[in-house]
Amino acid sequence: MYAIVEIAGQQFKVSKDLKVYVHRLEAKEGDAISFAKVLLLDDNGSITIGAPAIEGASVEAKVIQHLKGEKVIVFKKKRRKGYKVKNGHRQSLTQIQISGITGVGAAPKKKAAAKKAEATEE
Repeated sequence: MYAIVEIAGQQFKVSKDLKVYVHRLEAKEGDAISFAKVLLLDDNGSITIGAPAIEGASVEAKVIQHLKGEKVIVFKKKRRKGYKVKNGHRQSLTQIQISGITGVGAAPKKKAAAKKAEATEE
């Protein structure tokens, strides 16, 4: 099962237990977050496409850490004019781990499995 989800203005193809680097999020390290803007959902060959997003679908994730990306050098030059500008940039990133994908109208599978286990015990 995988989904295409929009996170911080970018689209990512995610599946369960995948680690993804996204633009800096406001959540603290260790927090659980949810993304509701799911654009496409593939459940073992059954594809659901949103217009633009799928109602009721969500992707749950856990914030692992906040970090900075690799340095990018921005160098501008105009020849024969004596103009040179050198700047560096390091993007602020957040590493998240996808903990689950919830489809349309479905409850998270681990909660449903826990309820079935409780019912069989009783």
